[in-house]
Amino acid sequence: MPPVTQVLLMLLVLPAAVFDYRERRIPNWLVLAGLLAGTAMNVFLTYDNPSATTGLLFSLKGLGLAFLVYFPLYLLRGMGAGDVKLMAAVGAIVGPALWLWILFFTAVLGGLTAIIVVLNKGRVRRTLQNLWMILISIRYRQAPYANNPELDVSSDKGVRLPHGVVIAVGATGFLVAKAIWP
Repeated sequence: MPPVTQVLLMLLVLPAAVFDYRERRIPNWLVLAGLLAGTAMNVFLTYDNPSATTGLLFSLKGLGLAFLVYFPLYLLRGMGAGDVKLMAAVGAIVGPALWLWILFFTAVLGGLTAIIVVLNKGRVRRTLQNLWMILISIRYRQAPYANNPELDVSSDKGVRLPHGVVIAVGATGFLVAKAIWP
């Protein structure tokens, strides 16, 4: 991964984490800037390639994969639209293969953080009940949030994590791991 890609990734995810932590939202202008800068950077990095669309396709594949994975979670109201757009912009910067690694780091760290929050708030039993309700709802092809406002990320009744922070920590963890184990 070129150093410019690493810098651009950090210039996107760190401010997004700050916004998400403070305001519980990720601004569209930040995500759009990251998306455009990532795509332009990848086009520029492959300008001497005989196929002029190599960098563009690389960015679009990363963006598309991230959107494909995260958009269903938005539809189920498990995360906000800003989180989906942020991960799509990350995909446009790093491409599909490295995005999968960032997803892995983000998922592991997000899961561990969620467990800590649930334990800290004393909501283990309620969380297990909610997980059971999600499985039953999916089995009957119903939206899990329809019967339980705790399962809607936009509701104040549930326990929420600023996922932009988790994405930033996951991306940073990925870069650190990549530096240690090339």
